[in-house]
Amino acid sequence: VQLQASGGGLVQAGGSLRLSCVPSGHTFSDYDMAWFRQAPGKEREFVAAVRWNAAITYYADSVAGRFTISRDNAKRTVYLQMSRLKPEDTAVYHCAARNPLKGNVGVTSAGSYDYWGQGTQVTVSS
Repeated sequence: VQLQASGGGLVQAGGSLRLSCVPSGHTFSDYDMAWFRQAPGKEREFVAAVRWNAAITYYADSVAGRFTISRDNAKRTVYLQMSRLKPEDTAVYHCAARNPLKGNVGVTSAGSYDYWGQGTQVTVSS
């Protein structure tokens, strides 16, 4: 599975961006999807995830209430709608995919994901 993320950019604090991720190579609905981010000098951290059937979503505490993950299996796309952005949201955002047979175990852990995209830069100015 190859993942292509897009939609990043430069935005002022308080603004919004929508990231998109399009996988190719396999049936999109067969995978749990997630977004992680990595700021310079920091570890990669979980942002949000959505199960293969869109029935359950997960969020990091730092983004809950501001970010929304969704997927459109017909369009083979997963989205991350980011609102009320803060300078600390500045990072490279990566989408990731994993086998849904893993269930809820490790859904917020980077090590649980099998496929990764190159990432898209999000910069929030103060």
